[in-house]
Amino acid sequence: MATDTAKSPAAELLSKAPPAILMFWLVKICATTVGETGGDALSMSLKLGYLVSSLIFLGFFAVTMTAQVAARRYNPLIYWLVVIATTTVGTTTSDLIDRTLHVGYVASSAGLFALVIAVLVAWRLTTGKIAADHITGRTDEVFYWLTIVVSNTLGTALGDFTADDTGLNLGFEKGAILFAGLIAVVAALSLWKRAPKAVLFWAAYVLTRPLGATVGDLLTKPVAAGGLNLDRFGATGVITAVMVGLVILTPRLRRPAGA
Repeated sequence: MATDTAKSPAAELLSKAPPAILMFWLVKICATTVGETGGDALSMSLKLGYLVSSLIFLGFFAVTMTAQVAARRYNPLIYWLVVIATTTVGTTTSDLIDRTLHVGYVASSAGLFALVIAVLVAWRLTTGKIAADHITGRTDEVFYWLTIVVSNTLGTALGDFTADDTGLNLGFEKGAILFAGLIAVVAALSLWKRAPKAVLFWAAYVLTRPLGATVGDLLTKPVAAGGLNLDRFGATGVITAVMVGLVILTPRLRRPAGA
């Protein structure tokens, strides 16, 4: 008992998020792709619509987020389920804003980008810093997931704006290449230490969402629209399996940052 007590303060310092290594970003891109295909599977394939689908995924997010907050340490299964929940609810919410409420990609992207900045500024003012992958306190955890939800919603709008004919009309392939290139720029800046770690982390986090969105659309949209017309449920299942495999095969992703 004395040994357990002695170890508890150190255990509390461990992050409730995994380290932001290369494999983390690959799993994150898979998760954002699952968010796109899974969100569209409910709203389009099952024809539930964006509002009903958003409410369903919001419930899924509430359940997984409750489990994440209640967990005393990093749990890979719970963590990545919450990430998937944020991407699915982000997908349908963005589509609801843009396609049902007709706010438009430009206005919604600008508004969501401003909201991401506002959350990060509030985080900085509240805690004195903006954390990246090392999340140890409850306040940091709340801001961490709030930033993720908003950034994933923003990413969906950016992906659609880039690919859609009502936006930049680049199509899915060119859109994916564009965002992959921007992520490469962020990676280079990180390698050369040209910007603060937290800024680059959240820049990459935002950019991986539209990359996943355009890849997801490329896989499942009709051929006439520039996609491969794969089954949305099948694509979601396969990509989810790839996510699980990557986490299992990467020991560091099964441990918290700083462990």
